[in-house]
Amino acid sequence: MTSRQAPHCGLAPRCLWLLGAVLLMDASARPANHSSARERVGNREENEILPPDHLNGVKLEMDGHLNKDFHQEVFLGKDTDGFEEDAEPRRSRRKLMVIFSKHDRAPVSELQSCYQGLIVSPRVDLNTDRRISAKEMQRWIMEKTAEHFQEAIAESRAHFRAVDPDGDGRVSWDEYKVKFLASKGHDEREVADKIKNKWDLNVDEETQEVLENLKDRWYQADNPPPDLLLTESEFLSFLHPEHSRGMLQFMVKEIIRDLDQDGDKQLSLSEFISLPVGTVENPQGQDVDDGWVRDRKREFEELIDANHDGIVTVAELEDYMDPMNEFSALNEAKQMIAIADENQNHYLEPEEVLKYSEFFTGSKLVDYARSVHEEF
Repeated sequence: MTSRQAPHCGLAPRCLWLLGAVLLMDASARPANHSSARERVGNREENEILPPDHLNGVKLEMDGHLNKDFHQEVFLGKDTDGFEEDAEPRRSRRKLMVIFSKHDRAPVSELQSCYQGLIVSPRVDLNTDRRISAKEMQRWIMEKTAEHFQEAIAESRAHFRAVDPDGDGRVSWDEYKVKFLASKGHDEREVADKIKNKWDLNVDEETQEVLENLKDRWYQADNPPPDLLLTESEFLSFLHPEHSRGMLQFMVKEIIRDLDQDGDKQLSLSEFISLPVGTVENPQGQDVDDGWVRDRKREFEELIDANHDGIVTVAELEDYMDPMNEFSALNEAKQMIAIADENQNHYLEPEEVLKYSEFFTGSKLVDYARSVHEEF
């Protein structure tokens, strides 16, 4: 699977931002993932060699659910320190305003750096006019997404070393399978012996299904001619499909397959907003389901269905889910501004960012009007 080189952004400054190699998709049974990023952090180490079922900076989860942390992920990047639930409010407000517009006291060399042509700024408000335009937000989204890419690459390298015990720079499907089953509690040496001698592994039905799905994705990540041996960059594509064009297509087709009810390999609005399996048993559950439909309907109509014909094709869903898509980033920037743009001037101002801090950071900062005067 050929990894993609990041395209030049049609922004000023122009950005050739993140590499070409990469990343994951969860083709396993894909259970619904309703947990937030903060709840998921504690569970990652246990299954570190598994493809994550959540991809930072990608709009949909592997099971087709909306990524409810997306806006915080592309606004804060990997630096969420200071916006925890128990963070001191004044510190959170000050940090939010630093992100918005202020220069830090650090020297310019520390505040600005260049990564493969992308000039990284320490603030969203690049021209310091105390308001954020759609173009400024677009640039910021792409910078923060690039941070997630770099973080994923570093993690993938560590995981690759863990599953490449002989250090030959290539991982066989059998080597990976041994490590995977060991992470599930099986004896590593015993599993290795069974695989070597082609004996029955005696795994339960659920584990066998996961293995079959993982092997399918392994084949997809294996560049031709296929040999079932993954290099470090191919392993990155296995773990993170959103940065490999072929793996992104595979991920999109899997999501459409799960949501497509009439078998036409595209999605109608009714298919996209269909409620998950289960019935509403109480009023609180009804509120949750009403929110599900409302959020997905808005996402379908405003962002995914590019030509507004009521049908989402594979190509439209690919563009929507592609973190490197400059046009999608601009649309997302406009939508994020519209959420908080109370004076309808198509810009974000400090008061609006603080008032809607929960949308941008996950933290609700009270007394936002006074905070603006304090921080400026």
